[in-house]
Amino acid sequence: MADYFIGLMSGTSLDGADGVLVDFSGARLRVLAAATEPFESRFRAELLALNTPTDNELHRAALAGSQLAAVYARVVKTLLENAATQGIAPSQIQAIGAHGQTVRHQPQRTSAEPAGVGYTLQLNNPALLAELTGMNVVADFRSRDVAAGGQGAPLVPAFHQSLFGRTEATVAVLNLGGISNLSILPAGAGAPVLGFDCGAGNALMDAWCQQHTGQPFDAGGAWAASGKLVPALLASLLNEPYFSQPPPKSTGRDLFSLSWLAGKLQGFSAEQPQDIQHTLAEFTLSPCIKGINSYGKDSKELIVCGGGAFNQHLMRRLQAGLPSLRVSASDQHGLPPLQVEAAAFAWLARQAIRRQPGNLASVTGAAGPRVLGAIYPA
Repeated sequence: MADYFIGLMSGTSLDGADGVLVDFSGARLRVLAAATEPFESRFRAELLALNTPTDNELHRAALAGSQLAAVYARVVKTLLENAATQGIAPSQIQAIGAHGQTVRHQPQRTSAEPAGVGYTLQLNNPALLAELTGMNVVADFRSRDVAAGGQGAPLVPAFHQSLFGRTEATVAVLNLGGISNLSILPAGAGAPVLGFDCGAGNALMDAWCQQHTGQPFDAGGAWAASGKLVPALLASLLNEPYFSQPPPKSTGRDLFSLSWLAGKLQGFSAEQPQDIQHTLAEFTLSPCIKGINSYGKDSKELIVCGGGAFNQHLMRRLQAGLPSLRVSASDQHGLPPLQVEAAAFAWLARQAIRRQPGNLASVTGAAGPRVLGAIYPA
């Protein structure tokens, strides 16, 4: 019996929207179609601006949410055109899982707030997306977990377990997106899955590269590889309280922003830009390696997904820092690196439609399992 879902994702890197059409009917999921649409530079700049307080930001956020829904709808249109060549009609697809664009992530409880809970905010207009596509849409996946006392992130470890988990070996999965997050998938079914955000992923490296080379990212990590480490700067970057916090924990551009980096770079103006980039790469990887050594020391393999999986410099440095593990990209395990997160939100939409939990309390710290997401009927 057909079991089709679409997953849509636009991550912290702000490079565009990714979509996949997934068939869950077999013993192992199959991605039947994939599509992506890059963000226009003006839209990307607007999303970046909405990460910090601005004038009239509520109006601008509403417009940006609608613009994102239109981008999502175009991705869905491409997926449906591909599906049609495989004999799959839109009516056969049960729902779209649309993550939205995170612009605030403050899940920590605070006694100053009346309800004592934090919040997470993803720009989106799922009602408009349902209108544009004529399909069921599931969105707002994170807020229920936060309401239950959780971090609301990362949500992908449960999906990672279903896709990459093994009975005979502990596996670590590292998503190197704009923010890096780690999943530890223990062997067998006894021990709980662990997961947390490690810190800045590609976000700061991409911003530095854009500023100094005009390129949106450091292709293959070649520019970083041409530089050398600035030890004092690396120590300053790592001297951030977030890194000493135990899981569960999550973070985002709220913390690891360009203004945060600018403050850390004071006193290092004489350094060569490529040396800063090299040091930012080490800063990205150091908390990831430490996290694996601290919480996944029994791991036999590290599977890497996200845009960072295409950065050969990062992949080489990961392997050097974890010599006892086999480090490989997720495409060697059945799913290309840029499809993993979108597929995860297709899976989460499926969980919501079936009224099954999508979070793991062992990861987010929520009071227990919760059905995640709000459903917008076709």
